[in-house]
Amino acid sequence: MASHSKTQYEFGGPFGAAAIITGLPRCFSFACNDVTGCPVPSLLEPRTLTWDNLRADMGWPNGGIRDLGSWQVTGVVLAYYLLSLILWRILPAHEVYGTKLLRYERPLTYHLNYMHVPTFLASIVQLAICAIGRYLQGAEFVTWTYITDKYVQLWTSNITISIALSILVYIIRSFGVDTNYPNGGLRELAAGGNTGNFIYDFYIGRELNPPITLPVFGQVDIKTWCEMRPGLTGWMLLDLAFVAKQYRTYGYVSDSIIFTALVQIFYALDGQFMETGILTMMDITTDGFGFMLSFGDLVWVPFLYSTQCRYLSVYPLKLGWAGIAAVAVIFFLGLYIFRAANIQKNLFRTRPNDPSVSGFSYIQTKRGTKLLTAGWWGMSRHINYFGDWLQATPFSIPTGLAGYTILPASGAATAIQSFKMVDGRAVVQGQAKGWGIFFTYFYVLYFAILLMHQERRDDAMCLKKYGEDWEKYRKIVRWRIVPGLY
Repeated sequence: MASHSKTQYEFGGPFGAAAIITGLPRCFSFACNDVTGCPVPSLLEPRTLTWDNLRADMGWPNGGIRDLGSWQVTGVVLAYYLLSLILWRILPAHEVYGTKLLRYERPLTYHLNYMHVPTFLASIVQLAICAIGRYLQGAEFVTWTYITDKYVQLWTSNITISIALSILVYIIRSFGVDTNYPNGGLRELAAGGNTGNFIYDFYIGRELNPPITLPVFGQVDIKTWCEMRPGLTGWMLLDLAFVAKQYRTYGYVSDSIIFTALVQIFYALDGQFMETGILTMMDITTDGFGFMLSFGDLVWVPFLYSTQCRYLSVYPLKLGWAGIAAVAVIFFLGLYIFRAANIQKNLFRTRPNDPSVSGFSYIQTKRGTKLLTAGWWGMSRHINYFGDWLQATPFSIPTGLAGYTILPASGAATAIQSFKMVDGRAVVQGQAKGWGIFFTYFYVLYFAILLMHQERRDDAMCLKKYGEDWEKYRKIVRWRIVPGLY
């Protein structure tokens, strides 16, 4: 039964959801490429812009939309997903309890970390295989060349899989949930995804944690698997493929792409190492599994987050030791804030008598819990969000004032301040300088908006949960994320 009594939409409601469903897959356009430039030259001359010019600059396939995909590439992607499932099943793991379900007062169990053999071992296994391939074949390792040569088809295949998975969990799974709780299967509909509006529910996710039972593998919590497995590992593989591409293109690897790839891989592996932390995140506890999370996990994460390495594979900017040191300081400062704040909160919850937190002030709520008002959490209500965003900004900074144009070999000889490719072409910034930031800095802007939106959602939920106690808390801890600013 849909909850129509007082529907509260997010993300712009049905209209916003429809725009996201149709628009997100188009966001990864050809407008920044390794054929003509970033952005493509025709976009810099809007008065003379024509579809024929734009199509030629973008490297649009001769076969049109049909050539955007490939059954063969889709098969390779599915084989990659199968490998991820096999590693999920055979590597050591144990059952971990999540948060209590709203309608059961019992938690779900998750197949996650095993003591000293963390889940990220699956990524380590896959990266080790690639390292062996790199050792044997160098930058021409078949995985690296396949990823960069079939980039568009890989992108299309993952979009197709994410849409198919969204349809599966919406139509086949969610309408099989018995809403006469408790139903015996610990299955329930998401509070915000059962509005009765098809488009919105499909986007936001109708069932909270849809389990999928597969032959041999057994029952898989598809939401947590997608959240931590193929997308995050795929992001790392894409980054490494672009590092190899830069070497094939120029005969060397720049410090900017090395730094960017390293911090992004560290970020992804760290997320997998701390996998149990996702069990208290809104993605798991509150949001249903629909197109939003399916597309986000399988397409948005690997393809958007690797944009900077893709850019640097064509424009090998040199930062120098001073530049590397500057962005490294930002990264480690953000990491420190993020880690220290989360550790402090965890200590306060689990070991309140620990000397480092025992003297902290707090609000005793009517629900019996405590709201910390000191330490990191006295600075802002989500100081950890600020640290998370700060450690992500160095993903984009190494691209500089982005933008480039690729000159053919015939015009490369006269190019000034250019990077010369081994095939004779040259890459210059020219009038494209600065316009590329719409691509390389989009992640930083998007992540900031995402965190602010998530904080607003969390604030509304806490106000509903704690009532007057939360209003009192907000008066004491005034700032939402950034102390003194926001």
